[in-house]
Amino acid sequence: MCQECKELVDPKEEKLDGIIARFKHEKGALIPVLQGAQELYGYLPEHVIKLISKDLRIPIAKVYGVVTFYAQFRLAPMGRNVISVCLGTACHVRGGAKVLEAIEKVTKIKDGQTSADGQYTLEIVNCIGACGLAPVMSINGNVHGRLNPEQIPGILAEYK
Repeated sequence: MCQECKELVDPKEEKLDGIIARFKHEKGALIPVLQGAQELYGYLPEHVIKLISKDLRIPIAKVYGVVTFYAQFRLAPMGRNVISVCLGTACHVRGGAKVLEAIEKVTKIKDGQTSADGQYTLEIVNCIGACGLAPVMSINGNVHGRLNPEQIPGILAEYK
């Protein structure tokens, strides 16, 4: 391959080709390929889904069906800070909905959305595993507990 041609090849696409090649001949290859692609890109861009569909010889509708069925897959880039708000039973009973409202007000986004500046992605979860600290949220895996709505602007400011 000529030097100019090598420079035109996207390094991520080369890695994606390797991921597809590793699973291509295995039964049930689609999910591990999608997981690998999402790990590589941070989400699943349209051109990646088309490439996976073509290389695995799976109809694009089926690929999109799997991507949209499982909550682990994303069709849009994530924000720099991923906010997971627990609305499980303990958090709900102790005011989790009010904490969520405060987060939505500060970030100006709803569940599943990413702020226009790419700063935050908000997701509602059923449990973070810190029920004794309810209500809780995690930001990039850092758990914040015993929350009240008044604390939210200060906590989010730490992540700007």
